[in-house]
Amino acid sequence: MRRAILGSLLAAGCLAAGLPAAAQSPAPRREAIRIGILSDLSGSFADVAGPGSVVAANLAAEDFGGRAAGLPVQILSGDHQNRADTGSAIARRWFDMEGVDAIVDLPNSAVALAVGEVARNANRAALVTAAVASRLTGDLCSPNLIHYSIDTWSMANVPSRALVQQGGATWFYVTADYAFGHDLERQSSDAVTRAGGQVVGSVRHPLGTTDFSSVLLQAQASRASVVALANSQADFINSMKQASEFGLTRRGQRVVGLAVYISDIVSLGLEPTQGAIVVGNFYWDLSEGTRNFSRRFAERMGGRMPTDLQANVYAAVTHYLKAVDALGNSTDGRAVVARMKATPTEDLAFERGEIRADGRRISPVYVFQVKAPGESVSRYDVYRLVRQVPLEEAYRPIAQGGCSLVQGGG
Repeated sequence: MRRAILGSLLAAGCLAAGLPAAAQSPAPRREAIRIGILSDLSGSFADVAGPGSVVAANLAAEDFGGRAAGLPVQILSGDHQNRADTGSAIARRWFDMEGVDAIVDLPNSAVALAVGEVARNANRAALVTAAVASRLTGDLCSPNLIHYSIDTWSMANVPSRALVQQGGATWFYVTADYAFGHDLERQSSDAVTRAGGQVVGSVRHPLGTTDFSSVLLQAQASRASVVALANSQADFINSMKQASEFGLTRRGQRVVGLAVYISDIVSLGLEPTQGAIVVGNFYWDLSEGTRNFSRRFAERMGGRMPTDLQANVYAAVTHYLKAVDALGNSTDGRAVVARMKATPTEDLAFERGEIRADGRRISPVYVFQVKAPGESVSRYDVYRLVRQVPLEEAYRPIAQGGCSLVQGGG
């Protein structure tokens, strides 16, 4: 079934590489509002974004009535294959040759940053619902970009402060050896230190590591009260599974993932993850609205519930269409993004929120705890809500990001 879903999405999408950029000029009035879901459709991010992001976008378009500003809404899909050059080439083709007005999703921060620059140059909109680099609303912010997914600042600061307050005084980091992992470790260690904790060590591993034995032995030998996994996806799943096998938790160490999604917990199962702290901005069972959206999503995804990132797509497409409908024009990306910032956000998947001047979408952030096997009544019944984080704690203060839009530039 997964292969069939991917096949249909790829047939509808546009895969391109090495395409020359066309000369920049104002685009003519379109016959449709075209939104491109540029994702990882078959690689490491396919479960948290990928085909599910395309489904979420289509649900948003359908719920909006299929039209905006008097024009039909069309959803395209493309696979950036986790390559910034491939993502940029697809973005240029979509903007310059295929009349795409906005690009959404963009798992992989390098791809998101590259496509954000293409969108800025083409004066189209980039709605980042999957990448987590805090620089997207920091020194690399853009008047053409909005960041929907919580970023490395939130992922690191919220659980780190909470765990130090709960007695996690000493920390050891197992960190993916690339920009995302380095950033996550740095943000978390700063938060630990500010909260009164101590970092006693760290070790880095290559992306795609399958054997974490030597890494976990170092973590065990550190005797740190918290072993923080500053990695994601397959790396997180493998390191968490092996940490359970090594018995770190039984020896009194708390193993914490800093970038965890529901698909990771479902893949690992509740036995090795029970009690884990997870930070997110969405869970399918939070409210009647989230349950309604998730039920319809699951009907099209073989029973799978949406991740935070897929729910972000639904929210971003919904809010984008509201702005386009109000303006009556989708070809001026900067104007559409400005309208989105000026309008409160609200949809089935998320409570009412706002978009700051730096492009940061602000909505509630939650701390969850993974249930024990005996507490769960279904495969996706995995979280217990611990607390809703005050907004001033959940997001980096706008003055600290270094965004030129906040300082009056642009």
